[in-house]
Amino acid sequence: MRSWRMKNLGDAMLAGDDLEDIQALFLRAYEQAGSPEDMAIYVRHEAEGRLHCEVKLYFTPASSELAEAVGARCCPSPSVEGLGLLVGSDAALAR
Repeated sequence: MRSWRMKNLGDAMLAGDDLEDIQALFLRAYEQAGSPEDMAIYVRHEAEGRLHCEVKLYFTPASSELAEAVGARCCPSPSVEGLGLLVGSDAALAR
């Protein structure tokens, strides 16, 4: 069984280019797969007590191939608190 994956893009002020690149890669893969409801990337800004927050991307199990390609690591299913849809199907979180 495939698991969730997480990619830390680091400081939110510097993550813009990486974020755009990953979104573009995802959209191509998503369209090629027929836009499945279980495929998405979610995003959360996490500060963990620091002054600056980090951008963390959470890839659903159906997005694992792309996640592996961009260096995302396996992680537990993320908490929904503060989690927002970046790209893909919003129904994926309910699966």
